[in-house]
Amino acid sequence: MTVTDEALHQHHAPPAPAAGDPAGDAGPRDGADAAAERVVEALARDLDTGFEALYEAYRGAVFSTALRLSGRWAEAEDLSAEAFLRAYRALCGYGPDRIAGLRPRAWLLTILTNVWRNSLRTAARRPQPGPPIEDAPDPPDPGEGVEDAAARHETGRELAGLLAALPHAQRAAVVLRHVTDLPVAEISAVMGVPEGTVKSHISRGLARLRGLRAEQHRHLDQRGGTR
Repeated sequence: MTVTDEALHQHHAPPAPAAGDPAGDAGPRDGADAAAERVVEALARDLDTGFEALYEAYRGAVFSTALRLSGRWAEAEDLSAEAFLRAYRALCGYGPDRIAGLRPRAWLLTILTNVWRNSLRTAARRPQPGPPIEDAPDPPDPGEGVEDAAARHETGRELAGLLAALPHAQRAAVVLRHVTDLPVAEISAVMGVPEGTVKSHISRGLARLRGLRAEQHRHLDQRGGTR
């Protein structure tokens, strides 16, 4: 596994891919299923209380995804807030059957991805607020030591720049698979493309990341830089 792959797996390690499937298509963990069941049950009982449960269960996944998609801390906050606002408005119009069939994580990330795509269409016409991701640390893990936190921050800076260089579809597919830990079937639903296309985006995106990182190292070597 390359350092780029390690960076993608470091804090959001996906299940081991099935044999012969380089993109991986393992299903969500049992804990994820249990969380979804709790959220759906809470939403069925009371919308406001259920929405609080939805927010608490998935705010981390939504923000992490938004951060890697956008590459900017403040923009990720805006994207996350807009996604949850749209989710609440949508839930106000959902009946019991539709709530019962909800897959909360994939549903929220579909909303987030659509919000992000919309932001890309208008990005050239509005300023980019807030510091870039390389100037803002990832949310701290209270259980990790200072050395690990520093290493994670440095990895985040490098990874942010590499992801930003990917085509949008490849970036979304790689982030959803290797940061947010969605299986390919759910990414297909989120992105609205066939599973084969998702696997292609993931494979090409990872290959492009490795190539970009190798190019960075060549430039460092030419300048006499060291890691």
